[in-house]
Amino acid sequence: MHDQDVDAQSAAERWKHDGVRVIPGNQLDPNVPSTPGMDRRAAINFARAGAQKLWAGTVTIKPDAKTGAHHHGHLESIIYVVRGKARMRWGERLQFVAEAGPGDFIFVPPYVPHQEINASADEILECVLVRSDGEAIAINLDIEPVEKPEAVLWVDPIHRDQKA
Repeated sequence: MHDQDVDAQSAAERWKHDGVRVIPGNQLDPNVPSTPGMDRRAAINFARAGAQKLWAGTVTIKPDAKTGAHHHGHLESIIYVVRGKARMRWGERLQFVAEAGPGDFIFVPPYVPHQEINASADEILECVLVRSDGEAIAINLDIEPVEKPEAVLWVDPIHRDQKA
């Protein structure tokens, strides 16, 4: 064998084991920091896939259920609603609220106290989560929420001043 053939073979072998990873949906890891009221599972992290800068997984919330208040430390979080209706409350006393449905994305900045609520009485809420680091952080909080939160509608800051 020539040196080029050996190099090509070792590169192919490296890509085979250090390239793309497919994690089957039925093999997600339930052993992650969690919050009461939800079933959180890891798909992508350092331990499972070698991810250095991302954490991804799923969350499921039963009908008419809500999580405890929590935040994710220095991490940014993205929630994509797959099925159901998510109601998010956030703020020091969970005084703000917004809803999202299938196909909607939710962005949660670092250290923002929040609570996920399944706004449906009969349908499960299923979401995909992505976080900005490979670690799983969930800091549960003891918050006395306001009785009536203020509804907040999102306004695209890039197009805020444009007329329809």
